[in-house]
Amino acid sequence: MNSSFDKEQPLMPIGPSLEFLRAHPAHAIGMGFGSGLSRIAPGTAGTLWAWISFALLSHWLDALAWGLLIGVSLPLGWWACSVTARNLRVLDPASVVWDEIAAFWLVLWLVCPAGFGAQLAAFVLFRFFDAVKPGPVGWADRLYHDIRPEQDRHAWSKAGFGIMLDDLVAAACTLLVIAIWRF
Repeated sequence: MNSSFDKEQPLMPIGPSLEFLRAHPAHAIGMGFGSGLSRIAPGTAGTLWAWISFALLSHWLDALAWGLLIGVSLPLGWWACSVTARNLRVLDPASVVWDEIAAFWLVLWLVCPAGFGAQLAAFVLFRFFDAVKPGPVGWADRLYHDIRPEQDRHAWSKAGFGIMLDDLVAAACTLLVIAIWRF
């Protein structure tokens, strides 16, 4: 016998827009305060937003404050990515870039103080791992791509976790390459 979930049709995705971004605080966070609305490479735009905001906020935040901010940004990002993905009706929407922001903040926090060249190298490495998704990054990315919201009541929470996870693995790979390079 079929459950009621089997009879439900998936909802059509909603396109991201400025109106959508303003509709809920989770959307603003999840979409990187608008950086995810970039029509060209929203993940790169989100990572650039992370880099610029890190440079600006570092005038006021010390290492401990950055650690606390990043620590808060992870569960906040899970929530924001889950809500935004659910409301866009897409498991891993390109316009959701908080994962890039939180993960790249983590990279910068751990490599700084570093000059522009080292930060640029970290940016390029992180974008490579996030976009190409080699090895463990691809594994983390695929973990939650087969969930079905119409059959799993926790699907959107899992999707939000998955959105965050692959970028954290990309950050770990970036930091590993930098550590090997510096050694």
